[in-house]
Amino acid sequence: MGYFLSTVANSLMVNGLAFVLCLGYLLKMGWYMNAADVLWVLFDMILLVLFGSTLSSIISFPLTTQGQLSAVGTIVSAGYGFICGAYMPISNLGSGLQKALSYLPSTYATSLIKNHMLHGVFREMERKHYPDEMVEAIRDTLDCNPVFHGNMVSVNQMIGIMMGSIAVFGIIYYVVTLLPEGEGG
Repeated sequence: MGYFLSTVANSLMVNGLAFVLCLGYLLKMGWYMNAADVLWVLFDMILLVLFGSTLSSIISFPLTTQGQLSAVGTIVSAGYGFICGAYMPISNLGSGLQKALSYLPSTYATSLIKNHMLHGVFREMERKHYPDEMVEAIRDTLDCNPVFHGNMVSVNQMIGIMMGSIAVFGIIYYVVTLLPEGEGG
């Protein structure tokens, strides 16, 4: 439990600092967010930290050295960041891969952040009477409208997916920590 709580605390501190710096950058370059958008992005960040911490705790539990933790953490975070659309929109990948990635909870976490970060930009585009088709095409290209089995996943559904995933991974981690030393790590 100590590993999990320290991971959450450290991640919240690092991500919180990055969040403040990003908001400062946006303020300087062009601000389109309202207070609600900022609070939603903060909520998304907390969800992602909890999700990443539970997943990391499960993966790292059987590892015994700092070198193992570092190597596995680097590989998993880089690979998982790619497949959840954090580095490149999933819409740029083939349709088969898009369908497969729609089963990963972090796909929806990435979409949540994109939706909340870009909400003001899309609102401004609509205010300036950009064609609806163009705004929707941009939303689709940036993975703001993820699709699961042909149905668009709403923001509320994405939040539910993330909360459910955090709960499931938390239970898995708790069960793994209860296993006798020879069975769980």
